[in-house]
Formats: sequence, C-alpha cells, structure tokens
Amino acid sequence: MAADVSSRRWVVWLLLTMAICLSCAEAGRGQVPAKRRLEVQRQLRRLNKRAVRSIKSPDGDIIDCVHISHQPAFDHPSFKNHTIQMRPAFHPEGLQFGDSKVASQKRTPPLSQPWHQHGRCPKNTIPIRRTRRKDALRASSISKYGRKKHKSIPNPLSVDPDLLNESGHQHAISYVDGDTYYGAKATINVWEPKIQQANEFSLSQLWILGGSFGEDLNSIEAGWQVSPDLYGDNNTRLFTYWTSDSYQATGCYNLLCSGFIQISSEIAMGATIYPISRYGGSQYDISILVWKDPREGHWWMQFGNDYVLGYWPSFLFSYLADSASMIEWGGEVVNSEPDGEHTSTAMGSGHFPGEGFGKASYFRNIQIVDDSNKLRTPTGVGTFTERSSCYDVRIGDGGQWGHYFYYGGPGRNSNCP
Repeated sequence: MAADVSSRRWVVWLLLTMAICLSCAEAGRGQVPAKRRLEVQRQLRRLNKRAVRSIKSPDGDIIDCVHISHQPAFDHPSFKNHTIQMRPAFHPEGLQFGDSKVASQKRTPPLSQPWHQHGRCPKNTIPIRRTRRKDALRASSISKYGRKKHKSIPNPLSVDPDLLNESGHQHAISYVDGDTYYGAKATINVWEPKIQQANEFSLSQLWILGGSFGEDLNSIEAGWQVSPDLYGDNNTRLFTYWTSDSYQATGCYNLLCSGFIQISSEIAMGATIYPISRYGGSQYDISILVWKDPREGHWWMQFGNDYVLGYWPSFLFSYLADSASMIEWGGEVVNSEPDGEHTSTAMGSGHFPGEGFGKASYFRNIQIVDDSNKLRTPTGVGTFTERSSCYDVRIGDGGQWGHYFYYGGPGRNSNCP
C-alpha cells in the first residue's frame, strides 16, 4: 500500500515537473520568437509582391507573376524615377546565337525550369520565386537573409594562407586580371553536388569584379548553386548576386533586395533548372553572359541564347560604374569543418578534373568583353585553389570548346582530411 502511494506521488511529481518545463518553454517561445515572427512577416510583405498570377511548380516552389513595375528593385529610393530599359542598346560583337555542342556530344534538350510545366507568366510581368516563412526563418537573422558572408570572394592574388581560409569558403577557379573588362561569358556544365550540412553550399559561377579585395569590392555574379540554407532543398538553381561593398551592407541573391531589374517573363531567378548531368551519362550545360551596355552603362545578363533576363543599373556601383578589373570563372563551396574535418560537400560533379568529360565538371568557351564591346578569348589566364587535394582546376585550349577548364572535387578524402 505504501509503495502504491509512493508510486502515485512520484508520477504526480513527474507530471507537474513536465508541465512546468513545458510552460517555461512556451513562455520562452512566446517572447523571443514573437519578435522574430513579426520581423519575418514584415520581410515577407516586402518581398512577396501582389501577383497577377501564381504558379505551383512540381518541385514545391510557388512562382508569382508580378507586374514588372512592382518588382523589389523599385522599393529603393534610388529607383524612384528610374525608367525600365526593356532591351540593351547593344549586344557584344561576336555573340553567336547558335552556340554548338562538341561534335562528339549528342544534342540534348535545352535546360528549363519545372514551373514551366504548369504555366507561364503573362506579358509585362516577371516570375518571382515566392519567399515563404520557413525560408526566412532558416537565416541566422532576418537582416542576413539572402546575403553572402563577408569575405567570401576568391582572391587569387593573396599569398597569406590565413587570409585564404579565414572565411571557410574554398574555390577552384580560372581568372584574368591586369586589364579593363566589360563583361564575361561561359558555358557551364550543370550538376547537383551533394551538400554535407544545411549551412553549406556549392556553386559554379562567373564573377565580374571591380576595385580591391578590401571593404569596397564591387562584384556581379551569376551561375548555378545548391544551397539548402537559402532554398530549403538540394535542387540545382539559377542564381545571381551583387555587392558594392564586399558583401557588407549591399547586395543579395536574385531579387531578394533592390538592385537587379528583371525584364524577362520566362525565367525565374532562384528557381530550379533541369535536366542535370549524370556521371558517365548525358551532359548538360548553360550559357551565361554578363556585359556592360556601352550606351546606357548598365550591366546586362543573358541566359542561354534566347533570354535577356535584365540588368544591374550602373549607379549601384562605384568601380563597376566604369569597368571591371578582374574576371573569375569557377566553383565555390562552404567548408564549415564539421567535427573538425574538411567538409565532404562536393564541388561541380564531385570528381577531380583529371577524370575528364562526362565525369568532371567543366567551363567551356570562356570569353571576356573588351573595350570595343567585342567578345574574345582571354589571354594570360591563371588558376587558383586553396587546397588542390580537396578541389582542383585544370585549363585547356582548342577546338570547339575554345578556352576551357575542368574543376571540382569531393572535398574530404584521404588527401584532404
């Protein structure tokens, strides 16, 4: 009998303790998260503009068709009196609209976006990937949502290993510097690299750079990326980025802040692209061109042979208001060193350049735009990687691929502990 009473008392005590703990937890959630939830709601109202039409994509995204004059760029006071330029005054000379595949490669369908299966955006609207509450909540803070970390830019001119590794970002790139550049182009092999942790990413892109690698660096970036933290999945997505102060207070991915002005109703920034390349199988690539319109001075972006997506107004920048001083092409990953070891997040295909076509990832037909607005093959191309045993790069030249390179790697391996 005494044992039963003691047992009941113990159960009552346990239940009371659990109730108190739950009550405390709820109180905690009701204070700090309440403020955060309010911040998120404000952010979502700012980013998600009223849609003319909304399209549910098979991959789970919602694409909102927003009137072109209501896009996020026009939230900024500097854009108040800006007149949208609906087409560039000039394309670079030498741009071939029939960019051919290698002779040995079977022709494949052009890359597309899944949301196209369920509809298209009407004329005078642009497609914007809807930002959801869970997207914003994944960020470490609302102010950092949609932004890269400071000092994530690859600096091939630095010789200090401590500076190279302080940001946790690692690269395998080709680059040119020492001249004035007015754009760059590349055809980029598309993969879906494995990401070890949600706070890491893997991307392949081109960089248009102006200024020094200090606090005032200007950068325009475009390519594809896999970023669970930003998008909530492991899909390969088209992206852009810009900054005018080395990622400190300006710039963002895609249309997540004022900056890039989109004119295309066909392609959504931050949306999934498909199909992707398979190891030992079919290979797919995308063509990206960024160039400075010599008449208006804006930096334009073209995706593939058919889609002029939009532009970054020249007044966003200091150095790039005139020209670029360096161009980079290649891959980047975040190495967060989980468990004190190098990440196993892959770059490119996740295989080293020596494996070649169909296995290693590539950039082909890399070009720059010179001061005569002409596309040409770059000279004096250098390569750079922090640790070639983790991710590497090898350049080549000739044939239909022009100037090209293979790059990437698996990250952690026996030579990259």
